Amino acid sequence: MKMRMAWLVVLLVWLTACSLPPDPIPGPREPGRDSVGYYCGMTLAEHAGPKGQIHVAGTHNPLWFSSVRDTFVYLQTESTARRILAVYVNDMGHAEWDHPPPGTWIAAQKAWFVTGSPQRGSMGEQEIIPFGERPLAEQFAQQHGGAVVSYSTVLKEALSTSGIDPGGQR
Repeated sequence: MKMRMAWLVVLLVWLTACSLPPDPIPGPREPGRDSVGYYCGMTLAEHAGPKGQIHVAGTHNPLWFSSVRDTFVYLQTESTARRILAVYVNDMGHAEWDHPPPGTWIAAQKAWFVTGSPQRGSMGEQEIIPFGERPLAEQFAQQHGGAVVSYSTVLKEALSTSGIDPGGQR
C-alpha cells in the first residue's frame, strides 16, 4: 500500500509539473544606475555602445551586458545551464552610440547585426552592432565597414571573435 501511495504521489507531482504554464516572456527592462555588466562588474553607464540583457527563468532581474559581444559570448558559453526566456539588445538604428536612450531595446532574435566593423564598444573591443531594420544595418556597413548577418550567424561566430575563452577569461 505504501508503495502504491508513493507512486501516486510521484505521478501527481509529474502531472502537475507537466501542466504548469510556461514562464511568460518578459519585456525589455531599462537599466538602473546600479545595473552592472555580467562580465566586467562595472555599471552600464560607464560603457559606450549597445548593451544586452538576458532574462533567465527563475530570476526577477535580467543579466546585464555592457556590450552585445559579451551578450553573445554568454549565450554560447553559459546559457545551457539556464533556461533563457528573452534576449534584448539596443537598436542602434534608433540610438546614439555613447548612451543608447530608453526605449531602444529589440529582441535579439529579430535583429540584424553588423560584424567586422572597426566600431569599438565596451572596453575598447570590436563590437557586434544590432539594428532592428536590415536597410539601416546595410547603410551602416556601407559607411563604416563590416558585414550584415542574422542572429543565428552571430551566435555561431561570437566566441571565435570575442577574445574570451570558454572559461570566461578575457
